[in-house]
Amino acid sequence: MDTGHVSLWFLFKLFLRIGSTAFGGFMALIAIVQSNVVERYKLLSHEEMLDGVSLATVLPGPVAVNTIAYVGHRLRGVPGALVCTVAVILPAFLLMLALSVAYLNWGQLPVVSKVFMGFIPAVTAIILMAAWNMGRKAIKSVYEGLIALAAAVVMVWHGGFMVSLAIIVLSGVAGWLLFRQPNAAVAKQAASPAKSKGTSLHAVAAAPVVMAVSFWSLNAGLLLKLFATFAGMSLFLFGGGYVFIPLIQDTVVTAHAWLNKQEFIDAIAMSQIMPGPIVLSTVFIGYKVAGVLGALAATLGIFLPPGILMVIASHVLDRIKQSPVIKAMLRGIRPAVIGMIVSAVVLVGMSAQHQWPSLVIFAGALFAQVKFKLDVVWIIPSAGLLGLLLY
Repeated sequence: MDTGHVSLWFLFKLFLRIGSTAFGGFMALIAIVQSNVVERYKLLSHEEMLDGVSLATVLPGPVAVNTIAYVGHRLRGVPGALVCTVAVILPAFLLMLALSVAYLNWGQLPVVSKVFMGFIPAVTAIILMAAWNMGRKAIKSVYEGLIALAAAVVMVWHGGFMVSLAIIVLSGVAGWLLFRQPNAAVAKQAASPAKSKGTSLHAVAAAPVVMAVSFWSLNAGLLLKLFATFAGMSLFLFGGGYVFIPLIQDTVVTAHAWLNKQEFIDAIAMSQIMPGPIVLSTVFIGYKVAGVLGALAATLGIFLPPGILMVIASHVLDRIKQSPVIKAMLRGIRPAVIGMIVSAVVLVGMSAQHQWPSLVIFAGALFAQVKFKLDVVWIIPSAGLLGLLLY
């Protein structure tokens, strides 16, 4: 597909579908994006996708959503980043909102545990295929293979944000040492692609002001407080949603008393069965405090500031990645990211039920992708149905 003619409507539909099936955590969402954007529609190269994951790993905010903002920005500039991000969050937002209404009115959660048990082995197979497809294109030497292996082992042994950051930094240094070309002339600065120049970055910088004015016009000080609270916390969201749980609990339960402890636990539980990041517990919290607009304010707060940072960083990366030094560093970072994805295969797989249905679902999902190139939009629901029947 010619990426110069990718419409915003096409991106909205694509990421709306991705957001409807992205169960299993942030790496599962990245794997599904890779399957569609790189493998199926060939909108980006494997290298560009890996650059986005690398950048998202070292910036605050949900890694998967930041990666999607990067993809949208690469394809259609700021409007693309906005459309892709909104589309991928929308299904989980609406589902979480519906569950919040049901919970706060009737005090019961839907019984979905068996369905979710079926998702996990299928998600493991999807992540494995993403790692394989990325690896066979990006790993071109023994050194890159060793970097990927080391990153995978370290992440399985002792993961976390600081370890992830150390892997990115050290692999970048290794890339500079191993792959630099000291005698090469500095490449001529490539013009930014037309697809990423659709809107000035001034529009990005103005986004928080626009949001604040919109909330103020609603005469809703509480909405502004929700937005500001979660926007502030979002800048400390490093290393995935699980790292964020203690901070958000201290803020919403202890500091503001917006939820009691049991409600907070249930909000986290509901977010874990959503097709999206665990930080979508913000929907429940915002709805409890100020209804539907509260859910919207809290969710915008958690995603908007990191998204703005990601777009700015993507713009900078576009300008400097033609440098021989940056090219060498990225060549070291890309296999490290693949290794981190491989570690997710191990960690997600270990969380599956150790029963024969898990092996059946995993093998079936892998076979469907390898043999029939089946879209994950069919694999995930099928796995959930098998989980309901087999467990």
